[in-house]
Amino acid sequence: MTLRAVVTGVGHYLPERIVPNAEFEQRIDTSDEWIRTRSGIERRHFAAEGELTSDLACKAAQAALARAGLQPDAIDAIVLATSTPDLTFPSVATMVQAKLGMTRGFAFDVQAVCAGFAFALANANALILAGQAQRVLVIGAETFSRLMDWEDRATSVLFGDGAGALVLEAREGKGDASDRGILATDLNSDGRFRDLLYVDGGTSTGTTGHLRMEGKEVFRHAVEKLAATAHAALDKIGLSGEDVDWIVPHQANIRIIEATAKRMKVPMERVVVTVQDHGNTSAASIPLALSVGHERGQIKEGDLLVAEAIGGGLAWGSVVLRW
Repeated sequence: MTLRAVVTGVGHYLPERIVPNAEFEQRIDTSDEWIRTRSGIERRHFAAEGELTSDLACKAAQAALARAGLQPDAIDAIVLATSTPDLTFPSVATMVQAKLGMTRGFAFDVQAVCAGFAFALANANALILAGQAQRVLVIGAETFSRLMDWEDRATSVLFGDGAGALVLEAREGKGDASDRGILATDLNSDGRFRDLLYVDGGTSTGTTGHLRMEGKEVFRHAVEKLAATAHAALDKIGLSGEDVDWIVPHQANIRIIEATAKRMKVPMERVVVTVQDHGNTSAASIPLALSVGHERGQIKEGDLLVAEAIGGGLAWGSVVLRW
C-alpha cells in the first residue's frame, strides 16, 4: 500500500470590509471598467485595523478543523504560507498554534509569495510521506493591503486580504492515480527574475516597503510557467489536461487564468474562478478558491484537481490531488 496525504477538511475566512472597484476612483486615476477589463477583479476584502494575518489564518483553520471534525490537538503540524507576517518573527504559524489552543506538535512558515500555498502543500505532503506527521494543517493567509502603494494604480487595485486552510491526513492508497490525496507536486524558482515582483522594504531598508511589479513581464512568465508546471506534475503520474476535473489556479488575473487553461486544453467551465470577488490574495488565493469551490458544489470527492501558482522570486509550482 502507498501512503497518501488526503484532504479531510477545508475552510476559509474573508475580512468583513468589502472594497469595490469604485472606491479606488476616489483615490487614483482609474475606473471600475479599467480594473475589470485588465484583471477581472470587481471587489476585494481588506482587513480591519488591528486585524492581523494570524487572525485571518486562525479563523480559516478553525473552519477547516470543523469540517474535518477535529480538535486542534489532533493536529501534528501547521505549515503556513504568507508574505505578510504579523512580525518578522516568530512565525505566523506558531501564533496560530497558540490562538487555536494547540499545545503539541510543531509549526512553521513558508515564504514563496503567491506560490506559497503550492510550496506549503508540497512540504506538508513530504512530512506525511516521511512519517513526521499524521495530520497537517496547511494554511495560506495574507494582508497584502498593508503593502500597497496607494499612488500606484497598476498594483494597488489588484490585491486583497484573506485566508484559506486544508487539513491533510495520512491515508493508505493503492499507489496509482485513482488514489485520493496528493498525487504529484512540481516546484521551481529562478532568482534572476527577482526585480519583476518584489517589496522594496525589509531589514536592508528598515521599512516595511511597498509592492513593486513589472506587470507585462510577470504576465508573460506566468502564462508560460504555470502551464509548464501543471503539465510537469501531471506527467509524473501519467495524466494529462484531459484527465483534470478542475484547475484551481492562483487568482491573480482572469487573463492569465484563461491563457493558462487554453495552453492546458482545459475549458473555462472546468476552472474554479474567484478572482472577481477576492482579487489577488497571494498565498491565500488557492486555498480560498478550494474552499469556495467546495462550498459551491463544484469540487466533489473523487475529482482530480490541479492547483498552480507563480509569485515573486520568481517562484512557481503545482500540485495534483484527488479530492
